[in-house]
Amino acid sequence: MVARLKGKTIAIIAAHEFEDVELLYPILRFAEEGATVWVVPVDAGLHTSPYLPGKIVTGRFGHTIPIAVMEPGVRYEVKALNAVSADDVDAILFPGGYSPDALRLHEPTLDLVRACYEQGKLVTAICHGPWILVSAGILKGRRTTGYVAVRDDVINAGAAWVEEGAVVDGNIITGRVPDDLPEFCLAIIDALSG
Repeated sequence: MVARLKGKTIAIIAAHEFEDVELLYPILRFAEEGATVWVVPVDAGLHTSPYLPGKIVTGRFGHTIPIAVMEPGVRYEVKALNAVSADDVDAILFPGGYSPDALRLHEPTLDLVRACYEQGKLVTAICHGPWILVSAGILKGRRTTGYVAVRDDVINAGAAWVEEGAVVDGNIITGRVPDDLPEFCLAIIDALSG
């Protein structure tokens, strides 16, 4: 098998209540293609409290970062957000779930999105993930998709809503729902390897 993503680095950024499969599937798929995969937990959103700082970031269905069933350093590495810059990555990915609702309010995350976008790096999001791209102000004039609940926000941000599994528009790739992960990940792989 040809490792089409050898030498590429992809950062998957997630806050509390991320959609578990939208984190796990891309890790395995991109690692399978030879990419360096960084998982970047952001302690924001549901289940955060000033009384419990540093609570481990947990998905909607209980997977944690680091992932209990996958040893860090084998298929992925855990990185802190402040250790990730646009210069270091070829793509960033935002899983859905409730995580995007917190990350769209998190200025360091939005700064990274804007920096990656301006440098022509891939900025990708699935399900509720396009909310982050809306708040970063990078969707105007773009074609995009996502979970239907984000449609009005995407349209109000000046983007054209498309009801497809995966949509590529320049350096922005969006996916609709977990069932579309194969098409979404393949679009990212094709863009990074082409």
